[in-house]
Amino acid sequence: MISIIILTMHTTLKQFTLNELQELLLTEGEKKFRATQIFDWLYKQHASTYDDMRNISQRTKSILAQRYPFTYPTLQHKQISADGTRKYLLRLFDNVLVETVGIPSANNKLTVCCSSQAGCAMACVFCATGKQGLIRNLFLGEIVDQINVVADDFQQRVSNIVVMGQGEPFANYHAVIEALHILNSSRYNDIGARHITISTCGIVPNIKKLAHEGMQYTLAVSLHSAIQQTRNVIMPRVIQFPLTDLKQALEYYVQITNRRVSLEYALIKGINDSQEHLQALCVFCNNLLCHVNIIMLNKIENSPFAPVSEKTRRLWLNELEKHGIPATARISRGADIDGACGQLARSYKTTSD
Repeated sequence: MISIIILTMHTTLKQFTLNELQELLLTEGEKKFRATQIFDWLYKQHASTYDDMRNISQRTKSILAQRYPFTYPTLQHKQISADGTRKYLLRLFDNVLVETVGIPSANNKLTVCCSSQAGCAMACVFCATGKQGLIRNLFLGEIVDQINVVADDFQQRVSNIVVMGQGEPFANYHAVIEALHILNSSRYNDIGARHITISTCGIVPNIKKLAHEGMQYTLAVSLHSAIQQTRNVIMPRVIQFPLTDLKQALEYYVQITNRRVSLEYALIKGINDSQEHLQALCVFCNNLLCHVNIIMLNKIENSPFAPVSEKTRRLWLNELEKHGIPATARISRGADIDGACGQLARSYKTTSD
């Protein structure tokens, strides 16, 4: 039984899981099945107000509206890249702004890169979002809504999700996992678990927790250096989770799930691109079921960091291949609209006045 104390902490209808909403409605004298009807309005019909919920009693809607406001995200701004990628600036119920990206592909697939937080507390030095600090966690429904906004705009079903937008997903673990349950559900978006990737900077306890979720999501870890001293400098907020602990957590994850992990590595000229760093990465990958994504650093305004040459990138890929480590060069999409990896940022006010 969920306590009333926990329920009263919710500030929007879109923070409730289905079970939590059922408990709340029961305390208000409503039938349990009304929760599913409300969920359908939120995540099938994309209701923007309580008035849209025609099969819910006025009494129930009035009670909920007084305590748990909600809206469907308002599109504040949209940019379209030369490669077809679209970046959306969305305004939420409390005027907080967040970005999400829709990435079409030639095979008629549509990927959404969604945000898990408004801003980010991780402070990675090469990431635009990390320079701005954390505004707040997104509620589970606000994560789901991003996928639906993109699907509606493209008039196309979303086939893949990467939780790699603004924020650290594992710092908002519960909301992210509950949102993915909805998106994976055949009742709602029906997006296969194997088509969903969750990224983390390396929050060790939640890597282990994900191993026991029983879902076939792909785990991607933003590694960016396998030398502790370098990683401490470029990713200062994960110092508490040293590389030895991270490696053990990934080995545990693979052991439990039998799923390969993806290691994300943005090459930064003069920072993490030396032969020493390359050899350290090879050692880190030893005996780990993994795949390395080599990322060319994307341009960030006023950043002192620069990408490596194409020659260096090829050298890294060839060396990893020699060591029997699967590796690919990730193709960045939407860089001309600041929609690529590490570029999502608030070039706007976080909230309206």
